[in-house]
Amino acid sequence: MNHIRKAFAFATLAAVLLPGGISFAQDHHDDHHDNHAYVRHDEWKKGYKMHDEDWKRGERVDYRQYHLHEPPHGYEWREVDGNYVLAAVATGLVASVVVASAAR
Repeated sequence: MNHIRKAFAFATLAAVLLPGGISFAQDHHDDHHDNHAYVRHDEWKKGYKMHDEDWKRGERVDYRQYHLHEPPHGYEWREVDGNYVLAAVATGLVASVVVASAAR
């Protein structure tokens, strides 16, 4: 019986330590950036074209939940750096920006 326990312990340890072994899911969006912490972006105003990397790291938000106005067709609200940004999905053209803490 002791040999079985040792064999099982060894197999479990090997599965965890070897590359391609068992992986465990972690609940995180980005290890390097807290998307909800406020960062001031003076350039983000109506008519500004958001950089693609800023837009893509933003999380889509339900405008009703945060008391934002309904986006026009082709636009959506995203939370980026603690700001709610309304921009055109296809072009990244900003229509409106609201500090997230002000809308909550």
